Amino acid sequence: MSIYKDYLNQIENRKKLGLHPQPIDSADLLSEIVSQIKDIDHTYRTESLDFFIYNVLPGTTSAAGVKAKFLKEIILGKSLVKEITVSFAFEQLSHMKGGPSIEALLDIALGKDAAIASQAGTVLKTQVFLYEADMNRLENAFKEGNTTAKNIIESYAKAEFFTKLPEIDEEIEIVTFVAGIGDISTDLLSPGGDAHSRSDRELHGQCLFEHNKVQQNELIALQKQHPNKRVMLIADKGTMGVGSSRMSGVNNVALWTGIKASPYVPFINIAPIIAGTNGISPIFLTTVGVTGGIGIDLKNWIKQKDEAGSTLRDENGDIVLKEAYSVATGTVLTVNTKEKKLYKGETVLTDISEALTPQKVEFIRAGGSYAIVFGKKLQAFAANALNIDFVSVYANSKEVSIDGQGLTAVEKLFNKNAVGIAPGKTLHAGSYVRVEVNIIGSQDTTGLMTSQELEMMAATVISPIVDGAYQSGCHTASVWDDKSKANIPRLMKFMNDFGLITARDPNHTYKPMTDVIHKVLNDLTVDDWAIIIGGDSHTRMSKGVAFGADSGTVALALATGEASMPIPESVKVTFKGEMESYMDFRDVVHATQSQMLKNFGGDNVFQGRIIEVHLGTLTADEAFTFTDWTAEMKAKASICISEDETLIESLEIAKGRILIMIEKGMDNQKQVLQGLIDIANRRITEIKSGEKPALTPDANAKYAAEVVIDLDLVEEPMIADPDVNNDDVSKRYTHDTIRPLSFYGGTKKVDLGFIGSCMVHKGDMKILAQMLKNVEAQQGKVEFQAPLVVAPPTYNIVDELKAEGDWDVLVKYAGFEFDDNAPKDAARTGYKNILYLERPGCNLCMGNQEKAAAGDTVMATSTRLFQGRVVKDSQEKKGESLLSSTPVVVLSTILGRTPTMAEYKTAVKGINLTKFAPSQKQLVK
Repeated sequence: MSIYKDYLNQIENRKKLGLHPQPIDSADLLSEIVSQIKDIDHTYRTESLDFFIYNVLPGTTSAAGVKAKFLKEIILGKSLVKEITVSFAFEQLSHMKGGPSIEALLDIALGKDAAIASQAGTVLKTQVFLYEADMNRLENAFKEGNTTAKNIIESYAKAEFFTKLPEIDEEIEIVTFVAGIGDISTDLLSPGGDAHSRSDRELHGQCLFEHNKVQQNELIALQKQHPNKRVMLIADKGTMGVGSSRMSGVNNVALWTGIKASPYVPFINIAPIIAGTNGISPIFLTTVGVTGGIGIDLKNWIKQKDEAGSTLRDENGDIVLKEAYSVATGTVLTVNTKEKKLYKGETVLTDISEALTPQKVEFIRAGGSYAIVFGKKLQAFAANALNIDFVSVYANSKEVSIDGQGLTAVEKLFNKNAVGIAPGKTLHAGSYVRVEVNIIGSQDTTGLMTSQELEMMAATVISPIVDGAYQSGCHTASVWDDKSKANIPRLMKFMNDFGLITARDPNHTYKPMTDVIHKVLNDLTVDDWAIIIGGDSHTRMSKGVAFGADSGTVALALATGEASMPIPESVKVTFKGEMESYMDFRDVVHATQSQMLKNFGGDNVFQGRIIEVHLGTLTADEAFTFTDWTAEMKAKASICISEDETLIESLEIAKGRILIMIEKGMDNQKQVLQGLIDIANRRITEIKSGEKPALTPDANAKYAAEVVIDLDLVEEPMIADPDVNNDDVSKRYTHDTIRPLSFYGGTKKVDLGFIGSCMVHKGDMKILAQMLKNVEAQQGKVEFQAPLVVAPPTYNIVDELKAEGDWDVLVKYAGFEFDDNAPKDAARTGYKNILYLERPGCNLCMGNQEKAAAGDTVMATSTRLFQGRVVKDSQEKKGESLLSSTPVVVLSTILGRTPTMAEYKTAVKGINLTKFAPSQKQLVK
């Protein structure tokens, strides 16, 4: 059977699912389709024409290469297709976004036929996705006197590819659709359990609202009622897009409510409009910008104040809110992009200037941020080739420079890595900056989209200015099922060829690694002055500053080595007092959020800002526990300030782990891993010599707020509770409800425990082993009243535990131990009351492969308490995921309930918990 017949069979199978034909990315399939088009009498010629014109993925897919070649043949008269004229062939090429299409256009533009060369030149003037090889061809032809090349470069120097685009509409009529009350997780828009389908955009679109067909049909009905208006998806009384960047979530919203990017590229929509009472989660807002969308902070519920200006609270202690204006589903509003106001009729509801900054307006006009990034690069190239002054046509980047004001840690990092800033100029928070990126991470459930983005922006190799990049396999670690077997090897080969260090080797020279991506990046970050971009919301490092990002921003960073963003404000967090001996550092993390909210009257001063954490004395593994949680604090990112000696110790640990990766054969031809060791050695030398001490802020730096955490107040374990039965729906499933252990009175039933994901380190595994020995010594045996699932973050940790004897302890009490030679090929559907030693990776925290039983109460060390993430609701009971320290989780599963303080203290007696004593040094310059 031919490949085409296989494709027809696939089409029939997709029809049963209510789907259209899958977009074509295969050269073999498209080559057969082209042959059928050339055969005038072929049975499938008409269908083949439609597939060729309307159903081929652009960029550097192998199919795009075949399409560009055939269109070039038509333009040159070597093939005659009556349905595709020369002008239509050029139009097709103009929508293919670089790679083979640019090569074909350059071949024609620089050819000898002046008439079609001019037409090709006209199309090229609209294109921005050119790379060095393309620019070099143009420049060389220009130097040789080619007139078409000269015209193209002159057009690029004026950035006509941007200036000739139509201005954005002054007024955009919208109709509201409230997708939920309270914070809306990106899981609602793109559930983790559907991660396997993210690269198939139409299929993945079916999972919007977690497959809630009723809600989907309500959206469709609203669109039919308002056919000429844009739908704005809203998180009322909450923040939109918390939890992760989830490009697939933006893609889904755009697919349902956005604008078609091209008539010739199926299921790629752009420009969604989303909103939240408390705005958009910072990481998700970046993703919206990638597509040229609009994210609005509604501020439609206002905190009420008394006469003294204090925030009013009700009898339950909750903040009293008053609705300033309604955004109930079906409300017709107008976005005025000129005045930057949100209107209802003639009434101004709120200022939306932050949603329509000059840079964001450019993203909207260009159809996304990629075109702006590449356009700036292309204009700079053209000015240099013509030897003329570069005169940017884009909005000037906002530059905030305050004389006499020192720099926070993040301001220092941005100034050090900034691109295109005048020499000697110092920038402060609020400035908009292009920065070079040092370390980049791609994870496996978004990696397929990242690879697609790279193909669509015609990138073929990682930028040479990137120090290192890693493709993980952690999000699909739990179950090696047919979906993973189909997707992950393909992803690993693409990324390996692109230049990343990959968890799986396409040539199978080293064993597959399923290490949690953030943990690997934490080791690969060997410079406290580094900027890190990662395709996961928990890209938070204990060294440098790391930003979680969507798959597209990751792709852009891989291709260009750069990212563009504002310098965020910072909040300084310091510590005083002393930890109780029976407390774990995780309790300090939760107490930080709890004390911050209490000190600021319920206002989250961390949201959208950098948390500058003056830990000082914690090495990278332990410090990571704090920075990892800052994603749940809704911070933009975090920075750990370390003493010199502590930083050196962390760098030595990182070096050792990178060496292990090298010994396993994971380095590539460019010796990226060895290069990171060299960077670490240089950094250690700089610190020891005093040439460049550990990163610290200036003593006279200015902060948006300062928080002092009193460790004396942290007297018992702290638990983040989703509060699933709160009468106020908006208060459910937030990370703001932090309760002491005693709140539960030792009576709350626990159905399952989970120790794992990125929030634990080697010390947690050792605590688990010690607790099991303690319980046996105290009770004569260890019996679990609830299942305990344990997933170490990395293989390095497993190996270290084996060498130190702790793994044998865990195996002794385990009823299941993972076997890499026979990984699970199906998700576990039930749990026994035993200890499960699972493969390193995300496991239950990701929720895309295995979950707790519906309706369970889970006690976990992870970060995810969103509805449906770790556990779904049952008909009888809401599922709930409570987040706590390793000792609390262990004891909860042994007891089958939350422990009392007396039980807890007995169980941890003599155990070396993660201690924390604040630095006594002034961690400022």
